[in-house]
Amino acid sequence: MPDKELRSYKLYIAGKDVEGDGWVYTVSARSLLEDVFTSVSLKRELEQNPDSDAAGHPYVVGRCAIAGDASIDLATEAAAAAAGAWAEVPLERRMRLGSMFREELIRREDEFLDILTAEAHPLRLARWELSCMKQIYSDESLYWYRQRMHTEFQHEGRRLIVRRQPDGVVAFNPPQNAPAPSAALAVLALMAGNAVVMRAPRSIALSTMWLMRDVVGPLLEEIDAPAGILNAVCSNPKQTLDRWIASPLVNDIFYIGGSEEGLRFQEQCVANGKKPILELAGNDTIVIWKGADLKKAAEAICESFYGSGQICMVPNCVLVHPEIAEELIAEVQERVKLVKPGYPEDEDVLLSPVRRSEKFFALLQQSLDLGGQIITGGRRMEVDGTVSDTGVFLQPTVVRVDGLAGARQHDIVRSETFFPLLPIVVPQAADAADEDELLNSFIDFVNSNEYGLRNSLWVKSARVMNAFVQRVVNGGLLKINDSHIGFLPYLPSHGGTGLTGGVYGEANYPILKTSHIQGVSIAHDVSPHEAVFGP
Repeated sequence: MPDKELRSYKLYIAGKDVEGDGWVYTVSARSLLEDVFTSVSLKRELEQNPDSDAAGHPYVVGRCAIAGDASIDLATEAAAAAAGAWAEVPLERRMRLGSMFREELIRREDEFLDILTAEAHPLRLARWELSCMKQIYSDESLYWYRQRMHTEFQHEGRRLIVRRQPDGVVAFNPPQNAPAPSAALAVLALMAGNAVVMRAPRSIALSTMWLMRDVVGPLLEEIDAPAGILNAVCSNPKQTLDRWIASPLVNDIFYIGGSEEGLRFQEQCVANGKKPILELAGNDTIVIWKGADLKKAAEAICESFYGSGQICMVPNCVLVHPEIAEELIAEVQERVKLVKPGYPEDEDVLLSPVRRSEKFFALLQQSLDLGGQIITGGRRMEVDGTVSDTGVFLQPTVVRVDGLAGARQHDIVRSETFFPLLPIVVPQAADAADEDELLNSFIDFVNSNEYGLRNSLWVKSARVMNAFVQRVVNGGLLKINDSHIGFLPYLPSHGGTGLTGGVYGEANYPILKTSHIQGVSIAHDVSPHEAVFGP
């Protein structure tokens, strides 16, 4: 029998647990590495026969009910029915939810980490994800959100208010690679005064349903929020998104996924009167200028391989000053040795399994055919790090690309790969006549990226630093001499331009993105005639 009771979640609609149309089961990530045949067989058997004794197998960690069309619509209707009453709740009371949520995450940290490692997040990566959520809901960030949600002025006998009003019903579509941390952004939409419908990804639903049903739901009850402002269903993506698009009750759709699909989805949203809030692919650039601390820069560069590169906000391309290229590459070669495969609950593991790796090798070969050189990696390996043609892990792979002019002919430079595959672009003599021209070419390279999530710079020169701050316009975040992926209070947690954020892309504070500005003037003893024409 399992050491812990099987987690079981029905659909969560209007504050109640509702029966679904069958179940999907979660088996532990460790089991898939130990005995993939048994794990897959257990999952299949249980989904065909939920009463099977297989539910007691230690590999089985949870199950979630599946929503059909009627349940998806019922969740939307519940949100719409509750939205008006929740929007009337004073902002101060709604804002309490942020600090309560943070405190509950801290209290239940071990539970959170256990669920994420069961879903194949390496433990160290799960700790980073939790730290990000703590920053989003830090006292400093909550103070900043509060200031932007409601500000008042006095002017000539008037009380002037600039405030943000909730959009209404916000539907969330979190991704498969990080469903629970992405679903946690729904708390910000709730704080803005919206009602929420959450779709838990059918292939990996457990952590999302736990977060919504066991963490956020009870907090809403504690502050007497109306039933129905939070609803969570496990369902198929196309089925759910199609119904949200068609529903007149949905105002915003928060979509996290690939750029190609997301941009098509954006068009559907606009055509149907919805606000699309897009968090799509990232193809982040990290720039290393001469004089930088190369050891620390190498640490930041190797964040590219966390989770096997299957995180949108990791560095995807390095651009290095040619005078320090060899030294930096040597530092990266040493640092990458610390990025290891293993079972997700092991402390020193940072790589995740990659089930479909054919594209990885095609991308690598294309770059080699164009003149790229492998610095390290390029092979499959087993859970213990042994090189193998059948391993489910990929070695962290670094490829040197010489020359700026043709760099984006390499798909690994031009596009997000979602693999542990990192190009280091080294300019050649023909790329610049002097330092100023080289600096210009670096900034142009960053700004010409079709994506725009995060950029980062490692530099000592104040002149170069200021040039990047003043002139880099691409992306939602620019970090200097710091972790590329780390979250900080006040700064945007998500968002970007181009293929990352779509037509309306910019830095994303979800509490602001799911609300809209409204101005209010409350006058006292003012003559309308004089207000228009003067005394």
